[in-house]
Amino acid sequence: MPVLNSPAFYLNSELTKEQLNFFEKNGVILFRNFLSKEAVSTIISEVNRIDKEWIEEGRTKVNGILLKFGVDEQGNKLIQRFCFLSLFSPFLHELLHDQRLQALLPLLHPHEGRIGENEKDGLVLNHYVRVPNGTFSKMGWHTDSPRDWFLGQRIMPMLNVGIHLDDCPYENGGLRVLPGTHKQNIFGLMFGKRYYTHNPDKNEMGFNIQAGDLTAHDGRIWHRVQQSPHFGERSRRRVLYIPIVTGKFAPKHEKSRTPIYHYFK
Repeated sequence: MPVLNSPAFYLNSELTKEQLNFFEKNGVILFRNFLSKEAVSTIISEVNRIDKEWIEEGRTKVNGILLKFGVDEQGNKLIQRFCFLSLFSPFLHELLHDQRLQALLPLLHPHEGRIGENEKDGLVLNHYVRVPNGTFSKMGWHTDSPRDWFLGQRIMPMLNVGIHLDDCPYENGGLRVLPGTHKQNIFGLMFGKRYYTHNPDKNEMGFNIQAGDLTAHDGRIWHRVQQSPHFGERSRRRVLYIPIVTGKFAPKHEKSRTPIYHYFK
């Protein structure tokens, strides 16, 4: 089973040398039990509330970023990709101020990182669920960096921090990465793989995720989301993504234009 071999790391107020070295080598790291079961349950309740409110009001985007819609196993409409969630929930806003998240900033050294609550796509939630004729149960190979080009900026280092709200053992799909590819040159970043294809790679690694775990990966690493072999509730996988960014402060607002790359996905 190609599961990334990692010690049982836990995120505290400061990263250890072992944790820094592990990330430097692999470009990805997993921290266990970042959130309690109670906190995970509260987040799911908040997401369900916002989902209902946005669908009822007919919202299709936030700060220029398009929402992604799908259906659940009963055929009910649901939002499968949220953005800027912390702007609509005091609980999620406070989550972004958890001091342990500040401990991740050295992973961007020598650049100075910050939590981009109002930048990029803000606090994102991806809600994967496999149903017949569904369209968002997996995601093909990509890196997170090239979108800087579409925004007219040079590619800057960034972290994508995922807080996992569901158990997801390796056998149920989920995150796959090519460890070490965060060190590739610009050619590898753009052409190392064909974007948004789904073919497994012999060198890819996955994880055994538990609800409440936190992962962080370098935006330059090649990664994808493997589809669950199951349908309905057994396939459900919800992940909050916190962008930790560098470079010029570039906040979004309700009149922000939709980036052109959204129309390519």
